[in-house]
Amino acid sequence: MPLGSTDSEAAKGLLAAGRSLDISRPLVMGILNRTPDSFYDKGSYFSFDSFLRVAEERVQSGADILDIGGVKAGPGEEVAVEEELERVVPAVSAVAERFDVAISVDTWRAAVLKEALRAGAHIGNDISGLMDPEYASVAAGYGAAVVCTHIRLKPRIPDLDPRYGDLVGEVIGFLRDRATYAQAQGVARESVIVDAGFDLGKTTAQSLELLRRTSELVEEGYPVLISASNKGFLGETLGLAIDDRRFASLGAACYGWLAGASIFRVHDAGGTRRALDALAAIEQRKV
Repeated sequence: MPLGSTDSEAAKGLLAAGRSLDISRPLVMGILNRTPDSFYDKGSYFSFDSFLRVAEERVQSGADILDIGGVKAGPGEEVAVEEELERVVPAVSAVAERFDVAISVDTWRAAVLKEALRAGAHIGNDISGLMDPEYASVAAGYGAAVVCTHIRLKPRIPDLDPRYGDLVGEVIGFLRDRATYAQAQGVARESVIVDAGFDLGKTTAQSLELLRRTSELVEEGYPVLISASNKGFLGETLGLAIDDRRFASLGAACYGWLAGASIFRVHDAGGTRRALDALAAIEQRKV
């Protein structure tokens, strides 16, 4: 199976806790926030019934993966491990019982990842860059996939003046190191995903540059995740409010796919599914 349009030998499919996901076609990861203070939905589906309704909508719209998170990435009130577990684990269990879909858990804590994997998750989506020393080994123990994301500081800490000597080189170097580390902890190479981390310790210009040069990250041979949906760098570039960034988000996803990215973490699962499938059909790649 080719990874996007690359000939990387590593592109054999994504292995995730007993599932094999075909990454020769665009994989849509639908965002499901179990947080009362998400930057985008403002907790509009924090209640469990609302959460399940949105989960069903994401699946029916064509999401291949549901990404469940209990703590937002940006600054906010402290969320203890116990609270994150209460938000995430029952949600993972409910989704696993109701839908035949891969489940990702958006957490940087190994303790939360472990309980989520026990409840039926398949992927650990870690924006901290595997900062928790037990994270990768926990994932390896369940055969789970991990998302290695570039971040300059730590989650929830404002990074007001991010500076780089060589932006793309430093981001790729960091992700290469994290991917190697994950494998040293027992994670299969076919279970490693990388994410440049738009808006995480990057200015708008820096996020745009990383998106523009996605193909260079693809060349590392790991599936690349594009997480640009409704993010600040798109809003600032085009002067758009948070609730008016849908088409900009679709544009970013389409650019990422054409550059060889494989997975697209989005709020608009249906629109992204259709846009990427259209591109794949035009290119005569698998839909």
